[in-house]
Amino acid sequence: MTTTSGAAYAPEPIPAPVVGPGDFHFAAVRLDHGHIYGMSEGLVSAGATLKWVYDPDPAKVAEFCERFPDVRVARSEEEVLDDEDVRLVAGAAVTSERCALGLRAIEAGKDYFTDKAPLTTLDQLEAARQATSRTGLKYAVYYSERIHVEAAVLAGQLIDQGAIGRVLQVMGLGPHRLGTGRPDWFFEKEKYGGILCDIGSHNFEQMLFYAGAKDAEVAYSAIANYHHPEHPGLDDFGEASIVMDNGATGYCRVDWFTPDGLSTWGDGRTFVLGTEGYLELRKYVNVATEQGPGHVFLVDGRGEHHLVADGNVGYPFFGRLVLDCLERTETAMTQEHAFKAAELSVLAQQSARLLTP
Repeated sequence: MTTTSGAAYAPEPIPAPVVGPGDFHFAAVRLDHGHIYGMSEGLVSAGATLKWVYDPDPAKVAEFCERFPDVRVARSEEEVLDDEDVRLVAGAAVTSERCALGLRAIEAGKDYFTDKAPLTTLDQLEAARQATSRTGLKYAVYYSERIHVEAAVLAGQLIDQGAIGRVLQVMGLGPHRLGTGRPDWFFEKEKYGGILCDIGSHNFEQMLFYAGAKDAEVAYSAIANYHHPEHPGLDDFGEASIVMDNGATGYCRVDWFTPDGLSTWGDGRTFVLGTEGYLELRKYVNVATEQGPGHVFLVDGRGEHHLVADGNVGYPFFGRLVLDCLERTETAMTQEHAFKAAELSVLAQQSARLLTP
């Protein structure tokens, strides 16, 4: 096996900021999930200016201001939405409330960037589709396990380069650590949407993206609460398989069973089978080594390749999103794709077989 920085399969250049200070203002509204930090940092790294923060909880706002000391604290959501300088609202509300926040942002003439899952019901999906279609504004989604993970970004570049031929199957494993200190809403299914709607949404998005598919149907899905009877609303296990419109298939397994002995929150992996080779992504850890995160293993007709992505690839999504908002293009992620991943997540959750003993 060769360990390489990518002599045969070179990543694209690490993206630089696409705008200067003050050229693109955004605001962070609702800080219920910690992903708001990654969302904000990604936009700032692309050159965007974080102007406002708002949340009804002063403690959340104070913590956010420690990370972003130049941000201004808004007295209300309306103060943010009334500011004509703000082009984009980034939000990480309680999952079931994300669509309503997005609709308010869109009605105020702002593009919207939400944490995943972007919504929890098909009615919300229809409302979001109608709003974006009517206004032309964006309802962008932070599917972080692809757009904010360098191994996942590199995998997409390799597939585009033809490294494994035509993609036939995408398999995703998304274990997470439950930990302590989760808010109450995290255990209420009507608020977080269920495990396949929530963390499963990452995997449905990756299946569609890596396979180059625009549509899919859920062939099978299942959920369970195997080990947390004290939280009856929690799904601690979920799995699903889909068949995509180009004939490729996808499978995902998500769970809350990361053992305490793992050095990070979850051993997320993705496997992509192609006609000319295959990829394995070890996103967050290479177990039992000192090698850290960000590994892509590629096997093709020329041999076995180990590519280290972290520090070598960057995150082009954020700059593309900024430019898409300014130029009204769709280079970061199409609206159709973002909504289709959400739709599959909700449908898989709704049709899931219950495996709880």
